[in-house]
Parts: sequence; C-alpha cells; structure tokens
Amino acid sequence: MDRVNATTPSASSADDPARAAFAALRTPEGAQLLAELRDHDPADELATATRLRRTHPAELVSAALGQARLRQRAVAKFGAEDAYRMYFTPNGVEQATRTSVAAHRAARFAGLGVRSVADLCCGIGGDAIALARAGIAVLAVDRDPLTAEVARANAEALGLGELIEVRCADVTEIDTAPYDAVFVDPARRGGRGRIFDPEAYSPPLSWATAAALKAPRAALKIAPGIPHEAIGPEAEAEWISDGGDVKEAVLWYGEGFAPGAFRATLLPSGATLSAPAPLSAPPVGPVGRYLYEPDGAVIRAHLVADLVERCGGRLVDETIAYITSDEPYSSPYVAGYEITDELPFNMKRLKALLRERQIGVLTVKKRGSAVEPEELRRRMKLSGPGSATVFLTRVAGAPTMLIGHPLG
Repeated sequence: MDRVNATTPSASSADDPARAAFAALRTPEGAQLLAELRDHDPADELATATRLRRTHPAELVSAALGQARLRQRAVAKFGAEDAYRMYFTPNGVEQATRTSVAAHRAARFAGLGVRSVADLCCGIGGDAIALARAGIAVLAVDRDPLTAEVARANAEALGLGELIEVRCADVTEIDTAPYDAVFVDPARRGGRGRIFDPEAYSPPLSWATAAALKAPRAALKIAPGIPHEAIGPEAEAEWISDGGDVKEAVLWYGEGFAPGAFRATLLPSGATLSAPAPLSAPPVGPVGRYLYEPDGAVIRAHLVADLVERCGGRLVDETIAYITSDEPYSSPYVAGYEITDELPFNMKRLKALLRERQIGVLTVKKRGSAVEPEELRRRMKLSGPGSATVFLTRVAGAPTMLIGHPLG
C-alpha cells in the first residue's frame, strides 16, 4: 500500500521533461519569452507559436505559451502584479488559495503571535507567500519535485526567499515540533476530478486532523461543502466568501480559537459572524415586505437562524434560506430586497406582469426551484426601461414567485 502523501521518487530535471521545461523557462531566454507573451491573445496562439519557433527552440516556445496561459488564469486569484512574476502548474492554478483568503488566514495566525508555520502540502506556494508577507517564517513542504521547484521559484520571484524554505518531502515525516503552528492543505482533486470524500483527500482528513491536534495552533483547509458531522468538536470551523462567492472553509485548532464554534467571514470587508453552536430551527411564516438573501458563507456555517433572530424575522420555508421581515434590516451578511408581488409559480402570469410594467432587465434568483434563470429570461421576451428581481422559490412548501427590487 502506498504511504499517505508518499514522496515521488527523486529525479533530476534532465530525466523529467516537465522539470526540464520549467528550468528552461527560468533562463534569460525563457524569461524574455514570458515577458513577450504577457498580453498575448490565446486565440492567436498558433500564429504566435509559428513565429516564435523561427528564433527559439520548439520545446521552449511550447513551455512558455503554456506558462503564459496559466499566468493569465492566475490573475483572478493572485492579481496581475504577482501573477505575471510567478510560475504555475495546471493543478497549482486550480488548487491555489486566492490571495485575499490566504492573507486573511495569515493575519489570524499573525494576530495570535505566530512567528513560524509548517505549511504541509504547500502546492505552488500561495499560502506560504501570504504567511511570509505577514512576517511569518515558513517551511513549505510538497511531495512533488516540480511543484516544490515552482514554490521555491515563486518565493524567490516575490523577494520572500529569506522567509520561505521549500522542501520536497513526505509530509508525514516532517517534524513540526519546532514550529508555532501547522497549516495543512490536502489535495482535493484526483485523476477523475474533485474529491468529495474527506478520507479520500491526500492526505486524508483524519491524518490532517491528527497532525493539527499535535501542534500548538493549526489550520486545516477543507472544501466548503464538507458535512458538519465530519468536523470534530476540537475545531473552530470558518467558512470564507470573497465578493459573495464561498471560496473555502478552514478548521482552526489550538490556543486562541473557539472549539465547536462556527464562523462566517466575508471578504473583502472582513465582516465575521460567529456562534458557539448553531441555534435551534428558526420560525417560519408568511412573506413580509422585505426579503433577505444570506451570504453563502453564512448558509454554509449554518448561521441563518442567527440572522433570523437578529432581524426579528422568519424563514419563508423551513427548507429555504430566504429570510423575510416586516421591517427593513441592514447587515453585511445579507442582501436585502423590497417585495412588491407574491405569486404562485406561473410562467404566463409572470410574463404578463413583466410586460405590463415594461421590465427590460430581469435578475433571476432561485432556491428550491428547478427552473434555470437563463431559460426563464428567454421565455419572458423582456422589453422596456424598467428592472426587477424575481425569486423562484418555495413558500410554505408551495412553488412561488416573489418580485421586488434591491434595497438602497
């Protein structure tokens, strides 16, 4: 049986085409090609490749074009200033933590006085970079030789080589005792795509949890859809959204964290909502004048009941995370709407109402409905200067359409 996170057999870059190609990219010729390809249009790649191969080796041109594509993809996570100085692998771009999320996590560690972290399964180094920028010394460990080389190159490219030590090794053999904290980011993708079973992570969640519990403080990155029952009572569980999209969850262990608590954090504002444990089921009642859509991190953290209590409202259905109230309520954790119409689900009736009100721009939101927003918009044949929002949902179990507009 293979060991958990077993080290890939060592090989020189000359024996590994991928590592040889990466080494070529770091030569002056490779750097010149990458600079030239910074703003190239992927649609013109064939013509670009043909032109460049007249003056550069074909293997180097292919490697540079591939790296240029990865850098363009990485801008969304790392920003242009960093992305065009860094290096990536396809899996590295896919699995790397977004800079804003990594910086939030690093700030929590730094705020507790953490000065050194063992970053296990470091990938291309996204979290190690954020930790180093927070003034924390990092041991970054990955089993894959190419990935470790990319992480080392990124630390150097961003001027963080003095704070980040990169080691290609089996994470199960790393002595983490000298470090103030441990961060574990298990691989959640395999040959067939995303892995949903936490015990199929590499390394498994059980191993990562055991490693975290041995450290004075620890953070364990997990998929935001993890079942709550898979989270042990020793962890503080935090779900993080950025710009309204839930990006990840992290389990915190050790001094300074709240075992058993659930937290939702919204970036870029940094607003954070927490509770020692989920509240009991909130009340359910008729739709009032206002409707509130909780942020996805709040929903994932099972903190909707907390918001219902804060606004003095109720759910429109016991299975749907829409909150309603008769008085306006302002909170960073919800998007608010004033509801003008409540109708049984009926496409013809909705189309007639939108035509009567000259609605040309329609925002469609849904929870508990199988109707696809784009299909609904197509069937409405919208025309006019007005705008509206329609919610396709259930109210007291019945398919319902709620029509309104955003507050503010």
